[in-house]
Amino acid sequence: MTQSELENILEICNKATVSPWTSYIEGRDFDSGSSFIMTGENENRDYDIEFIKIKPEDQDFIAMARNVIPQLIDEIVTLKSKIK
Repeated sequence: MTQSELENILEICNKATVSPWTSYIEGRDFDSGSSFIMTGENENRDYDIEFIKIKPEDQDFIAMARNVIPQLIDEIVTLKSKIK
């Protein structure tokens, strides 16, 4: 990936609601209500993301991606700088 592509991905991540994002699945994480992604943490909690229809695995992936993509970009940049 080019530096420009990496910067674009990171820019999109930085425009999204602040992490962490936590996926909560009805029947797995709690007994009643609807599945959702909680954005932020307790004292800095933002809004909840709810889906009309989504597989639990896809919801977990979306939450995980928001949390780890910036870290992966940083790691790629670090590794690329070491091989130059």
